[in-house]
Amino acid sequence: MREFLVTLHSRNAELFWFGLIMLVLAGVMAVLSRITTIEVMGVNAWHKPIKFALSTTAYAWTMGWITHYLAPGWGPQAFTWGTIVLLGFEVLYIALQAGRGMLSHYNMSTPTYAGLYAAMALAATAVTVWTAYIGVLFFRGDFPQLPVAYLWGIRIGIILFVAFSLEGFVMGSRLTHTIGGPDGNHGIPFLGWSLKYGDPRVAHFVGMHALQVLPLLGFYLIHNPKIILTLGVVYGLVAVWVLVIALQGKPLVKLQNQQTHAVIE
Repeated sequence: MREFLVTLHSRNAELFWFGLIMLVLAGVMAVLSRITTIEVMGVNAWHKPIKFALSTTAYAWTMGWITHYLAPGWGPQAFTWGTIVLLGFEVLYIALQAGRGMLSHYNMSTPTYAGLYAAMALAATAVTVWTAYIGVLFFRGDFPQLPVAYLWGIRIGIILFVAFSLEGFVMGSRLTHTIGGPDGNHGIPFLGWSLKYGDPRVAHFVGMHALQVLPLLGFYLIHNPKIILTLGVVYGLVAVWVLVIALQGKPLVKLQNQQTHAVIE
């Protein structure tokens, strides 16, 4: 781990420090979740910003690592500082609202909150579009120094990240992350995914984190390009299947008679 962090710092110091700050912030909020009783819609208010901070760390460190392979002149400083400003704003606003015991997402109660929610959506969309552009560079460029399976893990990981990041519009257009019931119902501890109704956040999570899963598999475990391509397709189909379940108003896991059972139909 130390070697990874040292190398990451040499590749992109700004994204290294940004990711580390988000990680420390997640730790602080984890402590707050244990010593305060603030809730939003019946759920510990700090769980949401913790998840966003951890996800931001994963994104910042992943992109800081892989964009090092791109040819000079593609715009690394613009991307780096754009990521820091856009995602930093999103996480800090979510944390601020959590501390106040108020909604950040889907909060249309006042013009100010509606505007800030729209700003978060624009920030996330801008980062997604930027990531898509980087994906294009990975398809157009030559990377003879990279193992082919690793390179395809990066490419497919970016494709799935972009697709399932934009899947957030499924929730945004409905102003809810629950299909078939109200937000705030009983969910999986910490993750909050509904145990009673459809929850598109599951597919959102699974698809977006292909950005980490597939390159790691392509570098460490799977060295055959055909296998990593096949695995990428299967991974994407699983994420789509999870989304279809949610759109049908069904939970990925179901609460019945005080026990949790996997949905297999």
